[in-house]
Amino acid sequence: MTAQATPKGAWRITFLLFLFMLVNFADKIVVGLAGVPIMTELKLEPEQFGLLGSSFFFLFSIAAIVVGFIVNRVETRWVLLVLALIWALAQFPMVGTVGFTTLLICRIILGAGEGPAFSVAAHSIYKWFPDEKRTLPTAILSQGSAFGVIIAVPALNWVIVNHSWHYAFGALGVVGLLWVVAWFVLGKEGPLTMSHAAAANEVRIPYFQLLTSRTFVGCCAATFGAYWALSLGLTWFTPFIVKGLGFSQQQAGWVSIMPWVFGATVVIFTGWFSQLLMARGVSTRGARGVLGAAPLILGGLIIAMLPHVEGSGLQIALLVLGSGLCGSIYVVCPPMLGEFTPVSQRGAVLAIYGAIYTLAGMIAPSVMGSVIQRATTTLDGYMMGFTINAVILVVSGLLGLLLLWPNTERARLTGQEETRPKFA
Repeated sequence: MTAQATPKGAWRITFLLFLFMLVNFADKIVVGLAGVPIMTELKLEPEQFGLLGSSFFFLFSIAAIVVGFIVNRVETRWVLLVLALIWALAQFPMVGTVGFTTLLICRIILGAGEGPAFSVAAHSIYKWFPDEKRTLPTAILSQGSAFGVIIAVPALNWVIVNHSWHYAFGALGVVGLLWVVAWFVLGKEGPLTMSHAAAANEVRIPYFQLLTSRTFVGCCAATFGAYWALSLGLTWFTPFIVKGLGFSQQQAGWVSIMPWVFGATVVIFTGWFSQLLMARGVSTRGARGVLGAAPLILGGLIIAMLPHVEGSGLQIALLVLGSGLCGSIYVVCPPMLGEFTPVSQRGAVLAIYGAIYTLAGMIAPSVMGSVIQRATTTLDGYMMGFTINAVILVVSGLLGLLLLWPNTERARLTGQEETRPKFA
């Protein structure tokens, strides 16, 4: 069968959505980056700061599910525009003098706007690329997150050190508004959508079957572990560098980008290698499922070594390697779900998947804050928190290896005969 051509303009949209995710993660990282100044100015205990980190996710999952069903009926172009506008406007109250309650409310609103972001962006990209060509653009999309941190951290940290953490939030608001203008002018809806006649003839699968399929459950379980590590990085990595290891705020800004640089390399390689394996006949079980889940186990084992080594350099290296390996799962899960989900239901399924795994973001920062506050020393608290992270990563990776079978899932749910690759 001849491969379907990629429509003209697909890579331009991919780049714009890459920038969309870049802004998204710059918004996420700013609280963790400014963690020590915020805790100092507002006189926050570790548990309160953990609550602040978790508050971002209070409405995150609910918004993701609601918007997921909306994009089944409304063009993603307009939904993405509204989401980005919410992000931008939620930043500006922090420019002035604020208390803990105002900061908390603004983070909750921001989380509601950002909850649907990745799933809607992925749904948008899949309207520009056929199934066999989706892994690499998905990898590029997800790397907006890494580059959002890599680019934003030095710039925002300079603002924090030389001016104030308040202005860092304001800068993000301005950048968000610039993206809104660019998307309004250049953003378009992809042409790879079904006609009304095709949509009428499309066989819909009950959501219960889709959401209880082993691959859907496996994607949620595996990505939950990865997102636990990611949300700790967003909230607690910079405070760990400053308060746990004794670095200055200026030094910590540069150290904080290291996991994201390594993670970006891992994710881009995963996207490229996955498509290469599929082109050579490897099933999506191997080229997507195993390739995404196995690094979680390895990453967890590496992080588990953290409390048993000495020296801040080695501890940072283990944390960078362990957390960076987790990114592979973000590249492979959306395409796996897209393999067996009808187009008219894909937006909702991707959104529900995102809503479930990002629950880790609501739990992990608070758990870390509670562990730190109750530990004998601050460093002991961090080490216990990272050990919990390591266990969750290993378990999630094992569940992924057990459950991720997208090629057989497609055959079972759609009634089609499974394609037999050269290599299983």
